This record gives sequence, C-alpha cells and structure tokens, in this order.
Amino acid sequence: MASASTTSTERGRKRFGALEKRIGYAFCSHDNLERALTHASVRKKADDGFHYERLEFLGDRVLGLAIADMLNEEFPQANEGELSLRLNALVNGKTLAEIADELGLHQFIRTGGDLKELTGKRMRNVRADVLEALIASIYIDGGLESARKFVQRFWADRLHEAGAARRDSKTHLQEWAHANRLASPRYTEKSRTGPDHDPVFTVSVKLPGMAICLGKGRSKRAAEQAAARAMLVREGVWQDEGEEF
Repeated sequence: MASASTTSTERGRKRFGALEKRIGYAFCSHDNLERALTHASVRKKADDGFHYERLEFLGDRVLGLAIADMLNEEFPQANEGELSLRLNALVNGKTLAEIADELGLHQFIRTGGDLKELTGKRMRNVRADVLEALIASIYIDGGLESARKFVQRFWADRLHEAGAARRDSKTHLQEWAHANRLASPRYTEKSRTGPDHDPVFTVSVKLPGMAICLGKGRSKRAAEQAAARAMLVREGVWQDEGEEF
C-alpha cells in the first residue's frame, strides 16, 4: 500500500508535471510549488498565509545572488556601476514577466475571481512575482545549486542584451536636463489605484517649457522611472524598448 507521502508526490506530478518539464526541475515535495502558484486573492481568511508573497521575497534574493554571480563571471572587466545596471535590467518586472510568459506560468496560477485575466499588461507584475516565488520553491526543495541552474537556463541568453547596461532613466533624464541648462525634473504623484496588495501608482514628470509625461508602476519610484523613460523617448534621447511596468 502506497504511503501518504508517495500518494501526495504522485498527485503533484500529475498536476505539475507539465510545468516541471518546462522549467527543467522535478520537485521532491510540491507543497511550496503550490504555494508559489497561489495568489493572495484565493485566501478564505485574513490570516491564511498560503500564497506566494513570502516566497516572492525569498526568490527575489535568490535570483539577485544568482544573477550577480553570473555577471561577475561573464564581465570580469566591468565596474560595480555597470554590473548594477545590468543586474537591475535582468531582474526588473518586464524581464521577469517575459520569462514567466515563456514558461506559460499563467496556466498554473490560482487566483480569486477578481484576477482571472492574467495574460494582460495589467497583470504583468503578478506573473513576475510568481516567477520569483517559483525560484524560491526550487531553492527550498533542491538548494541553491538547483535554483542557480534554473536561473542560468532562462537568463543566460539575456546577459548581453543591448539595453542591459543602460543608465537608469531618472539619472539619465536629470543629467540630460542639466546638460541642456534646464532645472532638475520635478515628479508629482497623480494617483494610486488598485488594492493594497497590488497598487498602481501614476506619476508625472515636468521640465521647464515642456509638456509633462506620465508613468505607471508598482511603486512610486517605479512610476517615476517610467515617467522619466517616457520623456527621454519623447525627446529622442532614448529609443522606445517597450514598457517595463
């Protein structure tokens, strides 16, 4: 007669086997994987912690370490500033969501009734968060080396992408403004919408004699970066490489 743990593993294989093939890792226990794929909107009680948020916190750190190690090996002559820029580009929400979409993670995420449309731009941040939680579940189940192999598999081809070492948009906009003898950019929070667990900030940026530009993000800082990026693109300083939000 099969033990309870064996039966549980078999159920996990049946439910998550397709995902395990995509990510190239077979779990010993599927408990944390299930947690990683569960959104907080599924909670039936306020104190129900069976969702991905704590795993997202851990996965963010594991991913950062793995990417930093890869960059240190791949760019031995790069200074700390360049490495930081490359790391930020490789762990931002846009990159994470792209990889989540490559894996088809939205097919496995459990959500409440208000989060059914997971494939649109508005839910890009949810898919990015789940990917970080997935990394944490691999780390807990198989250790750092297993998590590192997963990151190497899906990030290696992105290390040399053209925009990876570009200055952050707020810094670049301020330097561009000063080079053109303009005052520093002024940022204003215009609105905050969405639930507490998934807020969306809208921020404007203004330079003297120019129309404002708006940006949206999951934090005020991210929205400011988006607004600065929009102005740099509008003024022809940067090429438009798509939204990061």
